[in-house]
Amino acid sequence: MAHDIAHHESNTARIWKVFFILSVVTIVEVLFGIWKPDFMKATFISMKLLNWFFIILTLYKAYLITWAFMHMEGETKGLRRAVVWTGIFLICYLMFILLTEGDYIYEVFKSGHKSWDF
Repeated sequence: MAHDIAHHESNTARIWKVFFILSVVTIVEVLFGIWKPDFMKATFISMKLLNWFFIILTLYKAYLITWAFMHMEGETKGLRRAVVWTGIFLICYLMFILLTEGDYIYEVFKSGHKSWDF
């Protein structure tokens, strides 16, 4: 009687690869945070390009962690999309709310008041 034995593959190489990618992205973030290049000081949608750069790299790291360490690559396409796109939507929505409210608070502190024209 033959028994099927499940083979367990080592993920050591994969873990080191993801660790290396996350380390490189983090080092790039730190270097840009220290260096703060002049071309990244331009604004886009009321925020500096440097801040957008940090947000995009942080989202990339979150996606990579979810993909690799939460084993999303082995799941069905529908579940992967449901998890990833829901997170992306919620993060974008949170950014919109924070930028909108932050701009309002900034204008109130800068001018002392803000009138609403309905």
